Amino acid sequence: MSAAPPFLIIGNPGNRRVTLFQEALHHAGLPPALVVSWETVAREPDALLELPDSEERIVRIDAAGEDTAVERALLKRGHTDALGAGCEVLTPEQVDALPPEHGRVLCPRQHHLGFLRVLEDLTERFALRPRWRVLSKPSAIADLFDKRVTSRRYAALGIPVPPYLDDIATPEALRHGMREAGWREAFVKLSCGSSASCLAVYRPGRSPGSAGSLLTSLHRGPTGWFNSLRLRRVSGAGEVDAVLSFLLREGSQVEESRPKARLGGDVFDCRILTVRGEPAFTVVRQSRHPITNLHLGGYRGDLDDFHAAVPAREWEAALESCRAVARAHDCLHVGIDLMFEEFFHGHRVLEANAFGDLLPGLTRDGLSVYGWELREALR
Repeated sequence: MSAAPPFLIIGNPGNRRVTLFQEALHHAGLPPALVVSWETVAREPDALLELPDSEERIVRIDAAGEDTAVERALLKRGHTDALGAGCEVLTPEQVDALPPEHGRVLCPRQHHLGFLRVLEDLTERFALRPRWRVLSKPSAIADLFDKRVTSRRYAALGIPVPPYLDDIATPEALRHGMREAGWREAFVKLSCGSSASCLAVYRPGRSPGSAGSLLTSLHRGPTGWFNSLRLRRVSGAGEVDAVLSFLLREGSQVEESRPKARLGGDVFDCRILTVRGEPAFTVVRQSRHPITNLHLGGYRGDLDDFHAAVPAREWEAALESCRAVARAHDCLHVGIDLMFEEFFHGHRVLEANAFGDLLPGLTRDGLSVYGWELREALR
């Protein structure tokens, strides 16, 4: 493996994702990767062109989150595109003046538009470096960061997904659409969100004029919206519509919340990581409520119990759906969130993630998740 081309990581130096991948390189007997920070490529994308164009490289694009400087750089890049989009917008001067506030949600659509701009920059620079092999194409990452794009693409491919509604811009339109579709409950997810950030499970009221209630990690503070590590139930009409209005204005995927299968009395879904098109790792996520993310009160379920409960035919059908999702994206790895219907009567792909491979503690044939990805990247 010592003859492998050197790796280049676009990521946040010091972030655990970068650190764990560097550890995988070390365990494989390979030299550490060169790391170019997201902040650098957001501000000076031509910095990549300072690297020699005659040298082969393998490029890994990692997540841009968990870094305040990167967040602010992306907000600035998205400012022009966000103007007139109907969402919250900050000027570059306002971005510079922002105080540090943990958990604050800053103009999600503007941030996303800036992220897309940087991905376009990467595509242009990679075209000038033909000897570089990019493991996940920026255009594929862009698609995976829009739940509206992916759910409709998967549906067109015949992959089972939750039913969804189009063109929902207001809470009243949401209630009308749900009545017309016969839905009892809906997920309203920021289309570019991740880790259950900016998400609500909404149930309309039964009586005319009732706003209903929702379950969410969002709350509004004196300076804006914040994500919390605790879910809360909201039932006041004004607050319900405020949360929904914010999510819909910033751009949301609206889909039916369908009853999930259960293990040991709790609902569950799965994160299935495909690597080079094949399902490689599975994490079972259980919870007492429909939002199963581990940082919001969910917990890892037992894989043996899971495999004992899932009918073999249904499991194979779910794996085939994951393969179909992986084929739809030019990425070495894709993290797929998948649920089984109540009583295991079918399955649905909930969403897919470009950076869904942070799964510490998992091993296969003695390799960590990043070790497995590294081996497959070098095949």
